[in-house]
Amino acid sequence: MKRRDFLMASGAAVAGLSGASLTARDLWAAEPASHDLRIQPATYAFRDTPTQGLISLSPDAPPPVLRGKRGEAMRLAVHNTTPDYTAMHWHGLRIPNGMDGVPYLTQMPIGEGETFVYEFTPPDAGTYWYHPHCMTMSQMAHGLTGVMVIDEDDDPGFDSESVINLRDFRLQDDGRFLPYYTARGAARGGTHGNVLTANWQQGPIYDHGSGTLVRLRVVNTDTTRIYRLHLGDALVRIIAWDGHPVDQDLPLPTKDVPMLVGPGQRVDFAVQMPEHEGQVVELTAELPGRRTQVMATLRSLGATSARSLAALRPLAKNPLAIPDLDTAELHEFVFGWTPEGGVPNDGYCGSLGYSFWSINRTPWAGDAAEGTGPLATLERGKSYVLRLRNESPNLHPIHLHGLAFVPLRSNLRTLPQLWTDTALLLKDEIIEIALVADNPGDWAFHCHVIEHQKTGLAGYLRVT
Repeated sequence: MKRRDFLMASGAAVAGLSGASLTARDLWAAEPASHDLRIQPATYAFRDTPTQGLISLSPDAPPPVLRGKRGEAMRLAVHNTTPDYTAMHWHGLRIPNGMDGVPYLTQMPIGEGETFVYEFTPPDAGTYWYHPHCMTMSQMAHGLTGVMVIDEDDDPGFDSESVINLRDFRLQDDGRFLPYYTARGAARGGTHGNVLTANWQQGPIYDHGSGTLVRLRVVNTDTTRIYRLHLGDALVRIIAWDGHPVDQDLPLPTKDVPMLVGPGQRVDFAVQMPEHEGQVVELTAELPGRRTQVMATLRSLGATSARSLAALRPLAKNPLAIPDLDTAELHEFVFGWTPEGGVPNDGYCGSLGYSFWSINRTPWAGDAAEGTGPLATLERGKSYVLRLRNESPNLHPIHLHGLAFVPLRSNLRTLPQLWTDTALLLKDEIIEIALVADNPGDWAFHCHVIEHQKTGLAGYLRVT
């Protein structure tokens, strides 16, 4: 595949913000601007001894929250200063295929000293995120995952917000990295880290005014871990899922029935802060085989504003095409172990050296492998039902680039029909999803447990 030429026009883009608390004035007064993003080595102290060998957009901090606005052009120049190749994917955004950041499928990898300019106009508001799609496992495991927020046209009425980037790291006691994957983990549920963080911190506390309304954006950017989350007895409402507004009342997660949020998934909560100073709302994770852990805390500060969740305006719907189920064409995809071995080709974008997983019993041959065709070809504008069948005992968050879909049914549970780009398949689960193939191009389709993706559980769909 030859390197493609891309037009680079000027455009307004994105304001970078840290992952802490932001006031409504911060969010709606700032003018978005073009951003230069420099992928570089980083050092950060998770424990007493600083950890070196991280990868970020800053030498001493996690990747920032990037902001844009629905319908406004964004221009993000990604400079690679590391010796490894890279490419940046904007997870969940329905943007032109050439800007999707998948090496060999939509662009050539970005080499050391090179720059690629991503330009697009997001059609949807919501909570999204960004990560490399070349040397994916290595760079993500070493820190290169960040949140992207696309603001609505109008302020829905929040007083402030907190953005929580959930992910873990595999570290020794002295702060040095352990191997970021294992063959045993890759062949099963993935290799978990042992230092769980929110915005690279352990149990951070964010202050908000007592009795105010806070938008809490929670993003799982981990390579493997599926979080089981709840917010205790706080006054909250789920307002968006995987970027798109929720127009139905959803049961709130509890300790007994926590919410499953797999890698790549996002959930937005509206939180009514407690009335009295010092009271807290805790985002808690129930972790199998580990103690319950408070991932982040919102703490009330000052005299109460006595606001109510009822004061919030509904989020405007994103412009999504509704599938016609009467005319939809069915395609089935089987996710499971690979029936054959072999080492996939890395093509400058890395291989774990194993082939454990497959889609339709054919493992992904590697990012640069020749002669690898699409899993299915979809006609632009037509409606489709995709049957996702998990024939393994492990969970798989299946992510589709460039398109949004809605789940219809499961053989194991009742699923709310929420627009999404990532479906979490349980053990032996079959989920049928519906979509309109309204964005042309070759779109990556893979498990977001990155060890599964890099050992065969990947492919792409072609929209003509």
